[in-house]
Parts: sequence; C-alpha cells; structure tokens
Amino acid sequence: MSTKEPTTADKPAIIPAATVLMLRERNGEMEVFMVVRHHQIDFASGALVFPGGKTDPQDSDPELAEYLTGASPDASQRAIEVSSVREAFEECGVLLARPVGSEALIDGERLAGLEHYRAKLVSGEVTMAAFLAKEQLVVACDLLTHFAHWVTPSMMPKRFDTHFYLARAPQDHVALHDGSESVDSVWIRPKDALAGAESGKYTVIFPTLRNVWKLAQYSSVDDALASAAAEPTVRVEPVLEKRDDGAYLCIPAEAGYDITEEKMPERAG
Repeated sequence: MSTKEPTTADKPAIIPAATVLMLRERNGEMEVFMVVRHHQIDFASGALVFPGGKTDPQDSDPELAEYLTGASPDASQRAIEVSSVREAFEECGVLLARPVGSEALIDGERLAGLEHYRAKLVSGEVTMAAFLAKEQLVVACDLLTHFAHWVTPSMMPKRFDTHFYLARAPQDHVALHDGSESVDSVWIRPKDALAGAESGKYTVIFPTLRNVWKLAQYSSVDDALASAAAEPTVRVEPVLEKRDDGAYLCIPAEAGYDITEEKMPERAG
C-alpha cells in the first residue's frame, strides 16, 4: 500500500466564488435576503444561504470593461465583483446596474422588462457582456462593499475561495428566488436567522452562520456598509484540529467572529 502524501495534482482545485448579502430596512430594522438551496445542488443543498455561486469565465471577459463602474483594478477581483452582481440577478432577480450615462439605478419597471435574461444567463444562451451591451447597462460595482473572505478547508472534496459583499437592495427591485438553484427565499433579520439555526428551523452552514452573526452586530444598513468599508477583511480558511476530546474547526481570532473554534459532531460508527 502506498503511503505517499497527496500531490498538488491530487488535491481539488480551489474555485473562485462570490456571495452577495442584499440588505434593506423594514419597520426600522435591517433585513438580509437569503435563499434555500435546492436539495439536488452539490454544495450546501437544502441550506439557508446568501445568493451567490462560482465565477464563470465570462466574468473575466475584456469586453465587460466599458460596462463596469467602480470595479477593482485587479482583474481577478473585478471578475468576482461581476460574478456577485450576475449571481444576484440570476438567483434573486435584483440587478445592480445603471443605464449608460445615468447615475441612477434601473427602476423596477425596467427590471421587469429584463426578467427573461435571468434564465438565458444561467443557461449560457447569452453572456453578461452581450446582455449589458444590448440593453446599454453598466454594472454598479461601486455599490458593493467587501465584507468577508472564506476558503473551504483543505480536507473537503470541493473547495471554494469565496468573497462576500454587502449591497443595499434597490427599493423597487422585488427579490425572488429562481426556483432552480433556490427553492425558497426570505427577507430575514439576522438575529432571527441565528435563532432559527439554533432551534433547528433552518440549516445554516458554518461560514454563513458566522457572517449572519457579524451582520447582526450592526444597527442599520448604513452602519453595516460603513463598518464593513472601514474594517480590514481577514482571509478565513478553517483548519481541522484533532484533540483528545474530538475534532475542532478553528478560524483566526483576528477575523472578528463570535467564536474561533467549533467542535465537530461525532460520526456514527
């Protein structure tokens, strides 16, 4: 039997991904839009998550350059920003975009006329660059605030390098799950999502739960956006530590979450 260590070629590739936390205020309290993943999705199936997904090669298309505003000068980060906006549109129907030459976001009426593009973008029938060019729209990357950066632990069979962004949801954009990747959706106060996870009402995976907790520390959308813009983002790659009493998933204290470790449940058998 071979005892050699797995080589880099044996390890799963780390896939760039983007997640967006759409925020609004209702009755004086902040809410975030979350979706329930379809049970057949191969990552976080059935879980309550933020809209998002892996980046697509089209998100790096050079032709996108003239249809972006406020985008990162770094090409890889710029692609992730495009991905977050594209995924938000595909998955919940909110589009952070402005008509070319305008400072105002598209309104709900214009958005309704673009609804049919959601499925076409998902299927690859149309690219993001072609969509923006045809409809003369500019992606509002300037409305994204970088919030968190998580990398799937090395022992997992599928790994993602995920950037989380905050964005204020346009008032007249009606967020709805797509019925494909997501089977349900909810605008929810972060503290209610935490309570639901604790009670078992919701299934919430570790990275999502930590970021819901962090979001719950803010009093308003303005507070969340200003604080996230001012605070440094710490890369979080959980590490599994085996101890006498079991295995623990550990994250760096400087990331600023409520916990730095969590004991893993014992496996049956």
